[in-house]
Amino acid sequence: MTEETSAIHIAPWMHVITPGGGVPLDELLPASGSVYVAYLNGQDMTDEMTTFQKFWEVLKFPDYFGWNWNAFYDCLRDLQWLSSDRHVLIIESADSILCEDDSIREKFFATLWRAGHRWSYTKRPEGVTLSKLSIILSCSGESAPNLARRLGELQVPPNF
Repeated sequence: MTEETSAIHIAPWMHVITPGGGVPLDELLPASGSVYVAYLNGQDMTDEMTTFQKFWEVLKFPDYFGWNWNAFYDCLRDLQWLSSDRHVLIIESADSILCEDDSIREKFFATLWRAGHRWSYTKRPEGVTLSKLSIILSCSGESAPNLARRLGELQVPPNF
């Protein structure tokens, strides 16, 4: 985990940014090919069903989506219906997601971590590692170190 100006890189596929911060485009976008960018707001995801609903709408989950954590992970690791080469998921106010239930919140971030890991490590000719799913979590400067620490702890695969 390395910290740069207004961006904390947890893994090649997961980044925490603060207002005014960002991730260099060459870490997110392929030299060629199509990219699907999904934008969500953590303040709109207050409970499990609302969270599933927002992802279903923005990532166009198929109708067979099962509305549970296993189905959520299955859809995030597939995304073939989007017919794009790369996917960028941007979540603003990530520190607000499921903030009233820590155990569900941990499950959410662990699921994002697993999905990002599943899509990760595509080498580019320039030697830069580029993930097919990049996750950008935006939050306040005060929340960023804590969120980054919690995400860094996910580098040990969860047992669920």
